[in-house]
Amino acid sequence: MSDSTLAAVLWDMDGTLVDTEPYWMAAEAVLVGQFGGTWSHEQALRLVGLGLEDSARIFQDAGVQMGIHAIVDHLTDDVMGQLATKGVPFRPGAQELLASLRAAGIRTGLVTMSLRRMAQTVVDLMDSHAFDVVIAGDDSTRPKPFPDPYLQACAALGVDPRDTVAIEDSPNGLRSAVASGAAVIGVPHMVSITGAGAHAVWPTLAGRTAQDVALFHAGHVQSASEHRPGDAP
Repeated sequence: MSDSTLAAVLWDMDGTLVDTEPYWMAAEAVLVGQFGGTWSHEQALRLVGLGLEDSARIFQDAGVQMGIHAIVDHLTDDVMGQLATKGVPFRPGAQELLASLRAAGIRTGLVTMSLRRMAQTVVDLMDSHAFDVVIAGDDSTRPKPFPDPYLQACAALGVDPRDTVAIEDSPNGLRSAVASGAAVIGVPHMVSITGAGAHAVWPTLAGRTAQDVALFHAGHVQSASEHRPGDAP
């Protein structure tokens, strides 16, 4: 495969594909409150993009007297319940861009720190087959910001990370994708992504097509080849 060929587009889920962060924050506040504590919006923002087990340890520090896996399961069940009653709130332009990628024959993967059963629930509620592979939090060898989830997605698809584009909304997710070698688009939502290493920042996915993603990837590959280590700046 040539260096300029876009083989796949890899998507984060919470905050990038779907706007479930408010569901998570509501579930977190209720859980901490059950143990007599309080949970602020600022505290919740610090967990955006963090692996669920790491988040669970923070809840234990906040007074939640439950095991790590019990916390993860409890929060996941709560959010899944909200999805069932309130529906799946897709981010602007996400479904349309996915459809454009599929129509162009570009493979897609979902790379999320949510549990597989929740990720599969979101995928099942979508109108059509949107993803060729799903890597969830309980699949990854190490969570974001380690590159493992994106590397595992590439391995499952049989593609070189350099031939992929990743789309992320959080600093941890961006660092994970960048470390994997993918070309990375940041689409900020609830937290600042300044300094997290995104190769491009798109304020929204609305109006974006497969052609936009392919052009971004080609430009990134060209720029990287022009600034290889040892080359003159």
